[in-house]
Amino acid sequence: MIEDNRWDGLDALADRAARAALSGVGLEAAAFEISLLACDDARICVLNADFRQKGTPTNVLSWPSNERGAEADGDMPVQPQLPQDTELGDIAISYDTCAREAAQSGTPFADHVTHLIVHGTLHLLGFDHLRDLDGALMEGLETEILGKLDIADPYL
Repeated sequence: MIEDNRWDGLDALADRAARAALSGVGLEAAAFEISLLACDDARICVLNADFRQKGTPTNVLSWPSNERGAEADGDMPVQPQLPQDTELGDIAISYDTCAREAAQSGTPFADHVTHLIVHGTLHLLGFDHLRDLDGALMEGLETEILGKLDIADPYL
């Protein structure tokens, strides 16, 4: 759902990013569904307050349809099970924050958005960065996936 008209071309970009993330962890991308909300800072601020008790805008939020996180720090999350677990969850992304972050870092906007969609998709798959080894695993996967898309390592 595109709520902010500045998100021109997001469909193709998001599809490419999500497919790369799913393929990057060995899943058949065509078998899964993700809902995406393309919004602005005002909308994502409300969502961030409602779901994370943080009344500030953020770049991307994700809501997995099922808990898939790894029990031990650094382990791979539980893979979704087909055919019943095809709906992975929801992602919201804010144009304003993405544009601001891309400009501040000198990163092309499309590359930054691609990174954030990959990041959000990995969250839907149970990857996280709250624990150190989980964070290292997720960051490594993001870097590898983005490299296959000819996008520079965002963590350098």
